Parts: sequence; structure tokens; C-alpha cells
Amino acid sequence: MTGYRSFVAIGDSFTEGLNDERPDGTYRGWADRLAGILAGGSEDFAYANLAVRGKMLSEILTEQLPVALETKPDLVTLCAGGNDIIVPGADPDEKAAEFEEGVAALRAEGIEVLIFTGPDTKGLSLMGVLRGKVAIYNVNLRAIADRHGAEVVDLWAMDALHDVRAWSDDRLHFTAEGHRRIALRAAEVLGVPTSADWREPWPETEDHHNWLTLRRSDLEWTRIHLLPWIRRHLRGESMGDGVTPKRPRLTPLQELVD
Repeated sequence: MTGYRSFVAIGDSFTEGLNDERPDGTYRGWADRLAGILAGGSEDFAYANLAVRGKMLSEILTEQLPVALETKPDLVTLCAGGNDIIVPGADPDEKAAEFEEGVAALRAEGIEVLIFTGPDTKGLSLMGVLRGKVAIYNVNLRAIADRHGAEVVDLWAMDALHDVRAWSDDRLHFTAEGHRRIALRAAEVLGVPTSADWREPWPETEDHHNWLTLRRSDLEWTRIHLLPWIRRHLRGESMGDGVTPKRPRLTPLQELVD
């Protein structure tokens, strides 16, 4: 055992595991992978993942947080606010104040809390316009962690995530390898030994991208991912409408994932 006997993950698509897809079409993600590491082979380890894609911060705090507070696991991971701050006009300082209420509630119950900064979007072409807002939100998250004794996984500082192979085509979600490295980093922050290193260099590859192919990629991304997101937002819809949590209750972990 690793010292943890129960773990509840709350959040949005990042924590649900998009786009770390299993052969059966379900999503695994860093949280499932971290649960496997924390279980350490124990059949008594319990895990719940309440995260649902597209959820806004207020929804996570009203729908998922109460379940975590009632369950009182050893560990809760909380990553939220990303869907909020990408909305034009959203104030990252205000969202951080809302986020702090969730962290404070968990810590008041003596639950260990692990939070995540937003990743650096500098290398993601059109997504780079969000970099300033993400940075402001991140500074707030670090201050919140300091005030309440929470742990932080600094995705911004993870050089391994600066490689485009860590990101899916939608430039919003990580690949399976990106999720694997994030799980290893989270375990490291928690002081749990792992058999692999998230810092391991990516394999060498030839980069054939030029200005024209990058611009074509931007146009394709805009058509396939950005415009549909804008249309959903204007209609008040979410990609999570009708989606339910994949592990809604704290139950023994049956599939251990390395």
C-alpha cells in the first residue's frame, strides 16, 4: 500500500480522461492511471471519478464537491475552471475565488487535496491567446494551495507537455502519453514511488511542419473544434450534456493501470 486507501477525482474533461481512449471507446486518463499507482496492488483501495466533460466550475462545486465531502476519502483531486476562463470576458481572479471555496471546504474536513495548474498554451498556435489568463489563474491557484495546505501539480512547468505529441488534435485535451506523464507527476507530488519517470525524453522525430501546413492545421482546427464549441456555448449547451460520471461511487478499484 502507498498510504492512501481511497481517492475521489472531481472536475471536467481533463479528469474524466479525454482523449486517453481504451479499445472499448471509454476514457482512462491520468486520474484512473493515478488510482492504479496509489492502489499499489491492494484490493481494498477505493476510487471514484465524478468528473464530466464540459462542466463549469460552479457545476463541479455544486454537483461533485458535496459527494466528495460526504464520502470523505483520503485524497481528492480538484481541477476546475478551465472551461470558465476560456469564455470571453471571464475574470480569472473571480473564478479563483470561487475555486478557493471548494478547496477550503475539503480541507476543513481534513481531506488531502491535490490541485492542478493550467498548462502552458504557448506552443498551441491559436490557443496561445489564452496564455495570459491561464497564467493569472495559476498564480491564484498556487496562493490558494499555500493558504489551505493543498498540494499542486504544476502542469505549466512540465516540459514534457510542451511537445505537441502530448496534445490531441483538438488542442484542449491530452493524448494517452500526456495523461500517463501527468499521472506520474501527480504521484511524485504525493510522494508515491513509481516505476517510470515523467521527464523521460520523447523519441526523436523529424518535424516537417512549415508555415503553410501550420496555417492549414489552424483552419482545420477552427472548423472542426473551435466553431462547434462557440455554437454550443451560444446555445447554452455543453459537450457533457447527457454524460454521467464513469465511477460515481467510491468502490474498490478492479482494474489497476500502470
